[in-house]
Amino acid sequence: MSALIEFRDVCKLYQMGDTTIHAADHVSFRVDQGEFVAIVGQSGSGKSTCMNIIGCLDVPTSGTYLLGGQDVGQMDKNQLAAIRNKMLGFIFQQYNLLPKLTLLENVEVPLMYAGVPKTERHDRAKIALEMVGLGDKLKHKPLQLSGGQQQRVSIARALVGEPAVILADEPTGALDSHTGREVLIMLQQLHEAGNTVVLITHDNSIAVQAQRIIRLEDGRVVYDGDAHAPEAVVTPGLAGKGAAG
Repeated sequence: MSALIEFRDVCKLYQMGDTTIHAADHVSFRVDQGEFVAIVGQSGSGKSTCMNIIGCLDVPTSGTYLLGGQDVGQMDKNQLAAIRNKMLGFIFQQYNLLPKLTLLENVEVPLMYAGVPKTERHDRAKIALEMVGLGDKLKHKPLQLSGGQQQRVSIARALVGEPAVILADEPTGALDSHTGREVLIMLQQLHEAGNTVVLITHDNSIAVQAQRIIRLEDGRVVYDGDAHAPEAVVTPGLAGKGAAG
């Protein structure tokens, strides 16, 4: 069975003056349909670089990234935008909602880019908002909501296009701990319903909500396995020290 997401020896290099930064250093892993995977690491570990590549916002310097069996590294900007809109649903730390649009209109945005007719857009956005418990607030604007409710709108927006992968980048970062737990429960429920979820976080306590953890350090994978194994919360390269956040 082909993987939904596959990194094969992916490298991403950045030039900072005379210094070459290896943001991703020969990274290989795969994510299959229906998995809930957390990619975890401290700032500078390479997790944001991997998220940008998974999300078709960037391409590898070398190596291969396959999304749904397609080689993303060979795509131009228009092809990247098309596969991003078709295959991926994004949940961001800062919600990225448009303040002048209603909740319904915000959730319709990816469908509009996909060329879905207006009536169908409206119906699908309404269903997605009902799924996250906001079916009674369709005409509200984002700033009329709490942070947790705004994040639920962004989850509805991620779901509405029926993407192959839900990509959640620090989705609880702007929320208090109680509201953050509610969002994580929602991600677990999406996974239980058969969705593939990739969670990007620096926080071990959030990463262990996934089934599997891929831990990055200095651009390399230092752990890839069961989220609940004892070694999942201790970076192998730093054995004996506390977990890297």
